[in-house]
Amino acid sequence: MDINTKKLKKNAFRVTKVRGITASRVRVPGGLINAEYLGKIQEIAEKYGNGQVHITIRQGFEILGIKFEDMDKVNEMLQPIIEGLGINQEVPGKGYTSAGTRNVSACIGNKVCPFANYNTTDFAKKIEKAIFPNDLHFKIALTGCQNDCIKARMQDFGIIGMTMPQYDATRCVSCGACVKGCKGRSVGCLSAKNYRVERQADKCVGCGVCINACPTGAWTRSQKKYYRLAIMGRTGKTNPRLAEDFIVWADEESIIKIILNTYKYVTEYIDRSAPGGKEHIGYIVDRTGFMEFKKWALEGVELPEEAVVKNNVYWSGIQYK
Repeated sequence: MDINTKKLKKNAFRVTKVRGITASRVRVPGGLINAEYLGKIQEIAEKYGNGQVHITIRQGFEILGIKFEDMDKVNEMLQPIIEGLGINQEVPGKGYTSAGTRNVSACIGNKVCPFANYNTTDFAKKIEKAIFPNDLHFKIALTGCQNDCIKARMQDFGIIGMTMPQYDATRCVSCGACVKGCKGRSVGCLSAKNYRVERQADKCVGCGVCINACPTGAWTRSQKKYYRLAIMGRTGKTNPRLAEDFIVWADEESIIKIILNTYKYVTEYIDRSAPGGKEHIGYIVDRTGFMEFKKWALEGVELPEEAVVKNNVYWSGIQYK
């Protein structure tokens, strides 16, 4: 069976090592899926695949061993999963309509984790609705706190949860638990003075360790949600590197706008002659210079007054050429 491999991949099927056999990629925005859809994935795998499902690093599923001629049937069976997960789709019943931008992944967030500063799945789904479908190769990941369980600093956009710790001196019993916790598990921005705690604001990373350590509730999370936006981390053959901070104490709306602006920037500057026509964003930034990226990224963005924007960003990483 002749097949257009570009169309195949755009429809979120994989080119495999076996002629005539593909695998279907199932995206799960934010990594949260109702158990009922796991049964549907099993049904597809057993009916049209080889009975095996691979759980991907980006919190999706790959249904293995599908014949080319069965792709349309698989797309039909995927439809309730796509609708149930709230995935944007151009043509209902035709499966996924783009596979360039990868699944927006997230840690478990504050639904479960006591260290997380926000609901990662909810934010991931907001980003999903804003950016999909899109064929440009973007990787976005959200983590609830500085522990970075999702490895946000290996993404094009790593969104790290922060909180502005709120201190109620009337509830403080001067036990020193927050100071000890901050020193041992974070950056040591707290100190005890006159039986009260002082916070060095310019050193605080907004991790929330003090809040979890306090036995009396003297420290609480801020009502307003804040985020650290780290950019242009990557793996790869020539220059793998970790993402560096771009904005600290950012808000959701600004981050979504920056990501959308980056799609415009990439559309303007991408080298379509690159392998697969999908030049990595980080290499485009390297080529045009960070200041040009920054100009595009911040166009029309209204950051909160607390936000700190890096004047310049420098990456290092391992150089293989």
